Amino acid sequence: MNIRFGLLLMAVGAPMLLSGCIAKTAVGVATAPVRIAGKGVDAMTTSQTEADEKRGREIRKREERLGKLQRDYARHARQCRDGNRSACDRADADYAEMRELMPSVPYESR
Repeated sequence: MNIRFGLLLMAVGAPMLLSGCIAKTAVGVATAPVRIAGKGVDAMTTSQTEADEKRGREIRKREERLGKLQRDYARHARQCRDGNRSACDRADADYAEMRELMPSVPYESR
């Protein structure tokens, strides 16, 4: 008798359990295109935070380059004053590159 009761219970309960699974699957299938499209858009776009971080890295890189040029220029200018003609040419080249780089570096960093 117990086996019959268990089979009867499974026969009655299975459709109810399966209907929930089927409904969940149907919802999953229906919302899948939206989820996939959202992930695709996220992958293709750059967030504002990421863009700001990238811009900050680029500015820091230019600031570092400008700092190195300023140090090189000071050294070459000093050597030029001491009579080293090739140092004068290098100082001129350093200064030209500094002038080219300055507009792309925020004023506070100079």
